[in-house]
This record gives sequence, C-alpha cells and structure tokens, in this order.
Amino acid sequence: MSGWFELSKSSNDQFRFVLKAGNGEIILTSELYTTKSAAENGIKSVQINSPQDERYEKKEASNGKLFFNLKAANHQVIGTSQMYASPQSRETGIASVKSNGSSEKIKDLTSA
Repeated sequence: MSGWFELSKSSNDQFRFVLKAGNGEIILTSELYTTKSAAENGIKSVQINSPQDERYEKKEASNGKLFFNLKAANHQVIGTSQMYASPQSRETGIASVKSNGSSEKIKDLTSA
C-alpha cells in the first residue's frame, strides 16, 4: 500500500500537510501555510523533490535525536521528519519519504 498526503487546517486558520506511509505513520510534516493553495504547492514540491538525494538535510536536535528536512531547490524547508534514535532509522525514514513522496493521493481534511 502506498502513502498519501493529508491536508488539514489548524486551530488558527492556517494550513499544513503531512505525508503518511502506507501503514498510516506520519513520515513528513510541513510548516504552516497561510493559504490552502500555498499548502497544496508545498505538496507539489514534495512530489518533485522527494526522489532527489541532495534535497535531504540530515540534522541532530539539541537532545541528540536525529531528524531530516526535505528542502526545495531554493533551499527552503518543505517538510521535517519525526525524531529518530539512530542514523539507520533516519535513513529508513528518508527511504520512506522517497518511496511515498511522489504519491498523487491527497486527503483533504480542511472542510472537516
């Protein structure tokens, strides 16, 4: 089963999306966008950039946990991963975004 995007509206009337793997686990979370169309453009950017190795920025949080950012060609962050305990698990997360990021399936939860 392939992954999908979920587009939602936050309590302060901003929009965000998450990319979920086929098992329903969130593998990438976007920033907040002021408009729905901007969030939809963010999804398109994930679809374009997720297959490219050079778009992944591997980072370490102040607590020692590992994560990654997916960046667009202009170096802006499109989405951020969850925290991982090991480099191997982070690599698995990147592989999951690569395999699911091109999904055309978008669940629009903004009217819910």
